[in-house]
Amino acid sequence: MEKSAQLELDNQLCFALYACAREVTKLYRPFLDELGITYTQYVTLLALWEKDEVPVKELGRRLYLDSGTLTPLLKKLEGMKLLRRERDQQDERSVIVRLTDEGRGLKDRAAAIPERVFCQTSLSPGDIVSLREQLRKLTADVHARDCDVSES
Repeated sequence: MEKSAQLELDNQLCFALYACAREVTKLYRPFLDELGITYTQYVTLLALWEKDEVPVKELGRRLYLDSGTLTPLLKKLEGMKLLRRERDQQDERSVIVRLTDEGRGLKDRAAAIPERVFCQTSLSPGDIVSLREQLRKLTADVHARDCDVSES
């Protein structure tokens, strides 16, 4: 690629990922509006539906969110009565996040969202799996490299 083309917007991996993520997230919006939650709240609930009663730090690692982003998000979900934050009995420094009955009950209402979203894409189920795996690998590779750089 020519040097001048390297700085063209359409040649940037970061912009292609950013634009795609924004458009895919928009596909979720009407379904999440029905539940009264945002996309970030949705992925947080997905993580908790998968594994409940987790330390805030573990949840942050799972979602790739720092405490400055995660704390207000959890506070909002707690205000919506979807989860509770409680100090760990064994380690007062740790805060455990637990779903409430309302938070667990929302899972049934959210069950159809993935299929409803994927029906709006042109991807086959195999394409979705392949793309998701490529993105997971890229995320892991970038995260590992980021950790290596910060540790040196």
